[in-house]
Amino acid sequence: MPDLGLNVLLKGKNMQRLLSGLWTAMRISLIAVAISMPLGILLGVLMTKKNPVVRAVLRVYLEFIRIMPQMVLLFLVFFGTTGAFGWNLSGELSSIIVFSLWGTAEMSDLVRGALISIPKHQYESSEALGLSRSQTFAYVIIPQTVRRLIPLSINLITRMIKTTSLVLMIGVVEVLKVAQQIIEANRMASPNAAFGIYLTVFLLYFIVCWPISMLARRLEKKWKD
Repeated sequence: MPDLGLNVLLKGKNMQRLLSGLWTAMRISLIAVAISMPLGILLGVLMTKKNPVVRAVLRVYLEFIRIMPQMVLLFLVFFGTTGAFGWNLSGELSSIIVFSLWGTAEMSDLVRGALISIPKHQYESSEALGLSRSQTFAYVIIPQTVRRLIPLSINLITRMIKTTSLVLMIGVVEVLKVAQQIIEANRMASPNAAFGIYLTVFLLYFIVCWPISMLARRLEKKWKD
């Protein structure tokens, strides 16, 4: 049987360190989600307004965040702002800022798409039934928008969780950084440790993200029926 290097995880507190690193990644993503979801909803609604200035500004913001790789944004916030403005941002705070900006942009576009996907005759039918604009949104538009939005939002959350692996590039000790440290510390005694440890990291991310993905699929399937 091939040596997968899994025995390294049983040494000392290696497994505990991996789980601690996973929690760091989860904490960054959860805080970013908590910030970006409400902001994204607000900006998404504003993007559907007829004000050309507001729409143009938000479109520039969305395209800038989409075009710029997350790693470049991390470097820009962590290294760039420190030199330019003299700020002393920690790696974790920089990560939360970047993922909040990214999540807000993505969420706003999801909300915009969900809102404009509602056919115009829904508004016209509500008006014909005597519903006010607020009643139309409360009883007709928002329920349909939520059904379109929740599965997409859950998928965005899983993407944010997985993408937090990039924060190791600015020194945040998350699960991949811990994995690298364990591999380096055991390179001589366990040369095959890399396979087993990275496999464990994969399984940890899978355990976290798979139930969330299944929830999104289940909701999408349920609401399509």
